[in-house]
Amino acid sequence: MAALGTQALSLLSSHPQRSLTKGLSSPSSSCAIPSFSGLRGGSKAKTVNVHQPCSSKGCVVTPVAALEEGDEELAVVSRRGVLAASTAALSLGVLMGGSDGSDAALADETISSWEQVVLPVDPGVVLLDMAFVPDQPDRGFLLGTRQTLLETKDAGRSWSPRSIPSAEDEDFNYRFNSISFQGQEGWIIGKPAILLHTSNGGESWERIPLSIRLPGNPITIRGTGPDSAEMVTDEGAIYVTSNKGYNWKAAVEETVSATLNRTVSSGISGASYYTGTLNTVNRSPAGDYVAVVSRGNFFLTWEPGQPYWQPHNRTSARRIQNMGWRADGGLWLVVRGGGLYVSKGTGVTEDFEEQKIPSRGFGILDVGYRSKVLILQKLLLNSVCCCHNCINDF
Repeated sequence: MAALGTQALSLLSSHPQRSLTKGLSSPSSSCAIPSFSGLRGGSKAKTVNVHQPCSSKGCVVTPVAALEEGDEELAVVSRRGVLAASTAALSLGVLMGGSDGSDAALADETISSWEQVVLPVDPGVVLLDMAFVPDQPDRGFLLGTRQTLLETKDAGRSWSPRSIPSAEDEDFNYRFNSISFQGQEGWIIGKPAILLHTSNGGESWERIPLSIRLPGNPITIRGTGPDSAEMVTDEGAIYVTSNKGYNWKAAVEETVSATLNRTVSSGISGASYYTGTLNTVNRSPAGDYVAVVSRGNFFLTWEPGQPYWQPHNRTSARRIQNMGWRADGGLWLVVRGGGLYVSKGTGVTEDFEEQKIPSRGFGILDVGYRSKVLILQKLLLNSVCCCHNCINDF
């Protein structure tokens, strides 16, 4: 089994835009995770705005994020219905401290500042990630399935479609999974394996070729500093770059499936003979990762310097939907069916306490923090809400 960084994969430099084959999910032929390097794409591709009207006059097309992997549905509801649903969803703020009621008042004030935003998206599009340019706080990007990329220049009040010619040269309909900015430098990854980079706040995006032997598909990317980023695939490969994507170095020695099937799956429910992928991955400010497997029956953690992912049993009998990091360094966990748990203390642990919340049947998908107040940020309706006073506070 190849050790970290001992194997280099050459990117297709002669025809960089043909490094993908239709229908190919870029699986690794080996469980070892290699580093790779190669030529970046050619000239920078200038983005072009393409305006598309709402598909249904007088209504809001609201994609529904299904709780099971691979499912996509569409809900077309009235404007009043969406606003009511959004208000109910956002009212599920959970107080994490302040018995004097001050935090509750802050939560109420924050929630009342949100309003529904109409998006120019096609029916069936599922929104997946959003990021704002730190140096231009009014400018942000929203992405999702069916190669959806939207841009705002007014802090999220309105959005316009964007197109990237370098991502349209091939007969693919990319699913843009993750976006991240550090200053003017930004990164986008998607499925089938695609990597886009900008150095000018999103004015133009350059395609960076990825090896066809990349273990899995990229599911998250995070800018970590000038010219630097970390990328994670659904097979558990973690790559880091410090030269604008010219070279990527593997941070773990093997895929999650190889690790679980080799040594450490003993005592972990559902880990034996594991053949799945990672469903969600979240990174802490310190560089630690927590990931949930596609079946939701256990979770994994990784800290910088560790050669392998570490598996952990879930607390609840219900399967895990998502996990992430609290503002104080602890973990939060949501389960399918609307349950919320928080870990005792900080750091990695399997000891969680359930939080009583009036979810009323909503399937909780994600959690976000604003100072000490925990807000259930995304729920069953995968729509976008804009907080004019606090959109940059998350």
